[in-house]
Amino acid sequence: MTTYILLMLAALIVLLLILLYVAMTKQTAVDLGPIREDNARRRERLSERLGVLAQNAQELKVISSDISNFKNILMGNKQARGSFGERQLEDLVSDVMPPETFEFQCVLQNGVRPDCVIKLPYPPGDMVIDSKFPLESYARMGENEMYRKQFELDVRKHIDAISEKYIIPGITAESAMMFIASESIFETLHREFPATIDYAARKKVFIVSPATLWASLNTIRAVLSDIKIKRVAAQIKKELDMLLTDLSRLSDRTGKLQSHFSQAV
Repeated sequence: MTTYILLMLAALIVLLLILLYVAMTKQTAVDLGPIREDNARRRERLSERLGVLAQNAQELKVISSDISNFKNILMGNKQARGSFGERQLEDLVSDVMPPETFEFQCVLQNGVRPDCVIKLPYPPGDMVIDSKFPLESYARMGENEMYRKQFELDVRKHIDAISEKYIIPGITAESAMMFIASESIFETLHREFPATIDYAARKKVFIVSPATLWASLNTIRAVLSDIKIKRVAAQIKKELDMLLTDLSRLSDRTGKLQSHFSQAV
């Protein structure tokens, strides 16, 4: 695309030079002073416009490079893609959740190391979020039906792995999350593979994108705040009950002391 724009700029320059030459040859009998001044002004404006177009072409080249780099991250090697997904997951969780309610790369009791754990009281228990996602077959899914079936099979295998490793009865929550760092892939899954979405639900694995994870985390934070408020309210009620008990005892003792004074008098 950048090469095409540069060719168009070159053609535009040649055309403008031809027009200037024709205009000059038609007016040779006229006083050349004003014409030369007008041509100089036109060349100056032309130079400014060409400078702006060249700058825009350079910016377009940079944007194309950024898009290419982003595609390489998503469709490239597993390590780069995993780092991108983990980073995006960490940014989302850190922006929404209080620091004491989550932990990254911690080791569970069965020895596995999930990408993120949202700490919740039991029940329901800690919620695990996995940010890895199989994209090798997705990049070639449009070539033929074989890659489409392979993509669906890879997603189901990943769902099975999350369900087996990150859902521990009595320790973690009864469900886990599979984070997909791309909204378009998330939308493709729901539009073209509804059976896989149902399969994930049966395995108690919730598939989330950046937008849906953000909404889910805000809901979890609201629930945690409500639990904390109830816990503090229960503690305050307990302290008030104890205070009332102490006041009742103090009243009884004051009454007995008053009785003793009356007997002494």
